[in-house]
Amino acid sequence: MCGIFGVITANDISLSDILPLAQCAEQRGRDSSGILYQEAGSYHVQKGDVPITRLLKSWKRDTPTPSGVVMGHSRLITNGLADNQPVLRDGIAVLHNGIIVNNDALWEDISKTRQFQVDTEIIGALAAEHLERGGSLEDLPEAAMANCHGVIACAIAIPRLGKLCLFSNNGSLYVGEKGDSICFSSEKFPLEQIDCTNIRQVMREAVILDIPVSEDEFEVTESATRTQNLIPELILNAKEEELLLCPEPDFTRCTKCLLPETMPFIEFDDGGVCNYCATYRTRNKPKPKEELFKLVEPYRRATGNECIVPFSGGRDSCYGLHLIVNELKMRPLTYTYDWGMITDLGRRNISRMCGEMGVENIIVAADITKKRENITKNLKAWLKSPHLGMISILTAGDKHFFQHVETIKKQTGISLNLWGVNPLEVTHFKAGFLGIPPNFGNNKVYSSGAMQQLQYQSLRFKAMLKSPGYFNSSLWDTLTGEYHRSMVSRTDYFHVFDYWTWE
Repeated sequence: MCGIFGVITANDISLSDILPLAQCAEQRGRDSSGILYQEAGSYHVQKGDVPITRLLKSWKRDTPTPSGVVMGHSRLITNGLADNQPVLRDGIAVLHNGIIVNNDALWEDISKTRQFQVDTEIIGALAAEHLERGGSLEDLPEAAMANCHGVIACAIAIPRLGKLCLFSNNGSLYVGEKGDSICFSSEKFPLEQIDCTNIRQVMREAVILDIPVSEDEFEVTESATRTQNLIPELILNAKEEELLLCPEPDFTRCTKCLLPETMPFIEFDDGGVCNYCATYRTRNKPKPKEELFKLVEPYRRATGNECIVPFSGGRDSCYGLHLIVNELKMRPLTYTYDWGMITDLGRRNISRMCGEMGVENIIVAADITKKRENITKNLKAWLKSPHLGMISILTAGDKHFFQHVETIKKQTGISLNLWGVNPLEVTHFKAGFLGIPPNFGNNKVYSSGAMQQLQYQSLRFKAMLKSPGYFNSSLWDTLTGEYHRSMVSRTDYFHVFDYWTWE
């Protein structure tokens, strides 16, 4: 779940060529970074828990000799907090985008000994074992992909052989040419930015490039300044668990759906059935799916990706992706917004699905540390004046998801969005606890509308006045996110569950 890039050339490397590649990689994750470069006959590695653009600028300032090989990695940390890439072992350097979901099990099947916690190390170990047994570089991708489950999009540098091996099982890797230089990136867009030609997607078969030969060990420089652990250990505390236990409350509940009397605006008839049941309309009666086939027909292409699928790794979006690939027969590009509260299981599901189905995945990652600080500030404000209608402010940081859909559309030139939003996911209580009655006639889960937003924001503002701590530095992030979620109109998008029943 990272971004990788590189330039291989016999000439001087311009920072103006590398920076667009690094900036695109940084969009995918900025928790830590690393670079591999060749200088004066040796290969050097610099790592740090800083964004890749900052690391790259300091490298260029401190490295007087132009390098003919520069490769970089910008990381969205999913495991192995201290094990930043490139991962080095057995004379091999690995830059990897993705998650190997069966990494722990694989270590039991090979002769190599594990040295790090990061899942990427298994790729280096498999590569080393493959070469030691006389395997060829051309067969290396198959040796790795046959064993690893999840997304593998990687660059493997082997200086003693003077070779760089690029391969991917889902297409999240592109290579292009610029004069005498070869450039690669996790996405096509930055290669176009620096005017590369003959840009091609790397899938399955290896792209093998020549790099300067070196028998020397990697020279490694690493700095660590982070004080906050982005992957905190889960510690179970029996005393705290006891605080979560309470006697079962004596609620009046709907005799049909079991909603309790604490549900906002709930009413019960003489038979004990609530108004939510009385006004319920079946939302999962789809239109004929043949209509969707006709709607997407103008967007089909002879080659390349045809649509963007917002993808969380959850149940709904996974099933939606299956329908788009296997029923609609379209070639999607999946898009994920990681704002720091995506679960480990969600991330691993993304890697499982995209790796298995061979689907490219573009990640836009927020500044996770900043997002989590925002949640902390709002939670402290909420605790000073608890209000159920304000709970949603704790998840307001994810709404830039909608903004970056448009970013991906511009970068890829793909206009069609196909969404897998569950029509049954209706949560009237979120606004109900602020005093807004349910709109039983609303047809969409994600609806837009200025008047609805004005009413909602007005009532929320009154609740915020009861705890001034809400007026903190996170407020702009909250408001801009909700603007893109509810008040920006979207075009060229369809919901697949308007055409397929999803129980």
